[in-house]
Amino acid sequence: MKITSILGAATRALVFVCLAAPAALAQNPAAAPAAAPAADATVVAKPTYVSIPMEIDVNRSAADVWKRIGKFCDIGEWFQIPCTITQGKDGEFGAVRSVANEVLVGKTELSYTYTQTVRNDRPYNLYHGTLEARPLTATTSKLVYTIFFDNSMLADDAARQADIERRRTQFTQALQNMKIVAEGGTLPPAPARGGRGQQ
Repeated sequence: MKITSILGAATRALVFVCLAAPAALAQNPAAAPAAAPAADATVVAKPTYVSIPMEIDVNRSAADVWKRIGKFCDIGEWFQIPCTITQGKDGEFGAVRSVANEVLVGKTELSYTYTQTVRNDRPYNLYHGTLEARPLTATTSKLVYTIFFDNSMLADDAARQADIERRRTQFTQALQNMKIVAEGGTLPPAPARGGRGQQ
């Protein structure tokens, strides 16, 4: 009698487990396999970043120089190209000027940094520029202009070097114009340009 009772209880337990297992599996399905790691989203596989620092001494205090040439659209005068603020307010973060749609992304009392946005018609080169009036004495200062970009999309080293020299010449002239303007002089007529001022 006892053996029969034990066997009956065991049978009932086994049936219960068999019936309950599918329901438990349905409520707790096996974990999905881990997703494959995302593919590398780097746009440029092997960038070659370049910085071109340029400077010029000015016979005016840094504060006076910055008052004269430091507004975001003052580039129109010393680069001798049209410039308007197309978005935001001149001198504020996020201001956009019509020169290559450049955006103001950083500033101090005597400097600003800008970048150029992504465009459909050319590879993105992470271009940034910083213009600074740096005090030397109470009455003199130094203008420092540094541009930074990736030139890996150019054909070869010779093309990259030629691009660097072209930019250096262009921005050295801009610094000379800033010096003239800041010291109260008059700029000579703008040279003929074959393309945009900054790219």
